[in-house]
Amino acid sequence: MRKTPPSRDVQREARDWRRESDRWAHERHVERGYRIKWGYVGIAYLVEFMVIGASLWGAWLFAGVYSDGDSKAFYFMLLAPLVYAAVELCRVPLGILARTQRSYVIRLLAIVGIVFAAGVTTKSVSQLGEMMFHPRLMDAAKAKTALKDAQADRGTIDNRIAAADARVAQYTTELDQIEKRAADNASQLAGLPAQRCERVYGTNSRGQRYSNMKCVTDPRTATLNASVSKAGTDRGAVTKLLEEARKARGELDRGAAERKVADAEQAYRNSVNRSQLHSFTAMVYGVDPIDVSEAQVHAFLRIFVFVPALCAAFASTILALCAVSVRKTFMDEDDLGATVDPAATPYMLDSITDALRQEMALTQTRPAPEDIAAQAAPATPPAAQLQTPGGAVIPIDRRAPAQAASAGAGA
Repeated sequence: MRKTPPSRDVQREARDWRRESDRWAHERHVERGYRIKWGYVGIAYLVEFMVIGASLWGAWLFAGVYSDGDSKAFYFMLLAPLVYAAVELCRVPLGILARTQRSYVIRLLAIVGIVFAAGVTTKSVSQLGEMMFHPRLMDAAKAKTALKDAQADRGTIDNRIAAADARVAQYTTELDQIEKRAADNASQLAGLPAQRCERVYGTNSRGQRYSNMKCVTDPRTATLNASVSKAGTDRGAVTKLLEEARKARGELDRGAAERKVADAEQAYRNSVNRSQLHSFTAMVYGVDPIDVSEAQVHAFLRIFVFVPALCAAFASTILALCAVSVRKTFMDEDDLGATVDPAATPYMLDSITDALRQEMALTQTRPAPEDIAAQAAPATPPAAQLQTPGGAVIPIDRRAPAQAASAGAGA
């Protein structure tokens, strides 16, 4: 279904209303001496809200990571970012005040406030920049620590292998000594005489006679049995220690240490290649990314964090400053968007016509330049003659000396 276009009266009323609104706005701008371009101000506020939103979201994530699950600590860490967000909202109004206030004291205070608010914004945005690089830097730091540990293990592998071999040799020697001592005790025990038994007769206290069998053992048997038992216990303990020492020695391999170092180097290189900061630092200093130092990385981190933070802090403020047009002189109304009212066109044309008529009248009554020159010239003297060496006579007109001279030169 087609829409019916508005009537001409409605269009005329809308046009008149817009013209009256523009005239009123222009009069207000001229009266104030400045005009604010609200489209630019809206863009400045949009930038402010984006910075504030990103800062608050980053503060929320930061508090969630570093509060360690403590709810009170989590909310404590969010109080300062809320205050910083409120301060950042003041930068655009301060920029407008710095352009529209007539008092230089107020302008100076507004500029000081802009600098303070920009410092707060720099802090918030720099924290976001550091959080952007932090995961990759931590990954690279962990990989570098693992590489250093692997290199340290490789550097001490020879000493640890020698110590493990010494422990194995020690326990082997101790086990051999125990075995030898046990064998000696067993041979001595086997060489002892057998137990000797004999029947003993006697009378007890009640006068009754008794007959018992009495066996006598060599007194060295008990000592040798104790030695054999102790040797067995020592053999078990030393055997266990020897097995552990041999297992530890088997884990010590120079080839394994070299492979561990190579794997750690590859992991560190992969982490560094994933870190944009390491790559840029390596390009600036002209070295391999794996060879950049921590000092070089952090020096470049300051550039990547604080310079964009400063730019973000002053971008919206500069836009707000440029959104104000100030009339510096009374006649300088074009800067405020002065327009010509169509209703005043006939009056302007009449004024221009009158000015042209007056100029034409003055031109007609004014004498011509030739007449003025003729009146101002003196009376013409009698004509003079010039005789050339050849006998020719040339008349000279005093009123046209240039023509006479040229004629003489031609003769």
